[in-house]
Amino acid sequence: MRHFGHLADDVRARLFLEQPRTFTARSEPAVLATALGGTLYSPATRPALAADIRKQAARGVVSMVLCLEDAIADHEVDAGERNLVEQITDLVNDFTDCTHDHPLLFIRVRAAAQILDLAERLGPAVGLVSGFVLPKFTAEDGGAYLSAVAAAEAATGRRLFAMPVLESPELAHLETRREQLFGIAELLAAHRERVLAVRLGVTDLCSAYGLRRSPDLTAYDVALVAAVIGDVVNVLGRADGTGYTVTGPVWEYFPVQERMFKPQLRRTPFAASAGTARASGEEVRRRIIEHDLDGLIREVELDRSNGLLGKTCIHPSHVPAVHALSVVTHEEYCDARDILRQEQDGGGVLRSAYTNKMNEARPHRAWAERVLLRAEVFGVAREDVSFAELLSACLCG
Repeated sequence: MRHFGHLADDVRARLFLEQPRTFTARSEPAVLATALGGTLYSPATRPALAADIRKQAARGVVSMVLCLEDAIADHEVDAGERNLVEQITDLVNDFTDCTHDHPLLFIRVRAAAQILDLAERLGPAVGLVSGFVLPKFTAEDGGAYLSAVAAAEAATGRRLFAMPVLESPELAHLETRREQLFGIAELLAAHRERVLAVRLGVTDLCSAYGLRRSPDLTAYDVALVAAVIGDVVNVLGRADGTGYTVTGPVWEYFPVQERMFKPQLRRTPFAASAGTARASGEEVRRRIIEHDLDGLIREVELDRSNGLLGKTCIHPSHVPAVHALSVVTHEEYCDARDILRQEQDGGGVLRSAYTNKMNEARPHRAWAERVLLRAEVFGVAREDVSFAELLSACLCG
């Protein structure tokens, strides 16, 4: 697998100073957690699930969740399980070595008992599954989920990761949040080797109060949600070796038309008109806003600023924007390298290569290390390449 691997070699060469590196489902957990990017959710009941996975992989999707929980109705669970097993088994014909060219696939279950059952029913096809998403994870119920993942791992002989979703009312309620977070931290620490990332279920958190953010607002504009995110990162996202990758919440809104604005991008998106110079930054921004991406882009930027990486996606049109925003800018790359070089030389402060900020070696070291890991997975943009050009390339492929 490789981010932006669906682009032509010459396109990647034009966009990237340092190209994204390849990785497999067997890569180190830190690499895989960073590489999740925009994780696309799909109901496990979809009749053409295997074809959907192939199609999304060809479009640059690197991680997917096949959902047996909230994405399907209660009466559809048995049919969803059967379909999931059949469809993943069908994929084995395409991905025989179980390591290359398919997205990282995770199954979102409803109950812990489903984990071992599904792993056994999949048989050899379990090799295409990277792990399980554990919904409504709490300090009280989470242990059963994690034990089930461990049992499935032992039964199949495959490495299987867990991604707990923090979305319960106990986490939203102030009087129980602290106890929940520290209980969850203790529970996850006992299973650290199989916890790939912690996911946030903001829709469920909002539902405890009858809230829903509009497309003009980000999750961080909803005070209750912002408080929970801050506390989750505080306890579970620390950079001292005890933390985990925490992924960004879902963006609920998407374009009415399935193909979004791909046809328009081929014609005029980031060029003012035929025979004229590239459109201005304001023109690019206007066209992005017109196609329902502005809110998503703002929220991804706020995710990064608040310590979150990657994002839950419910529509394919969201994934290119998440990935384009995950590429390390030339400025970030220069700062990160300078900080780590200075730290090796004994610390201190130096002016950035862009002469617009202070880089303090020791306080900024953890940030710099994270940037270089992201650079390894998503690549480094050339100095003159903007987010708009990366997004345009992703969408026009």
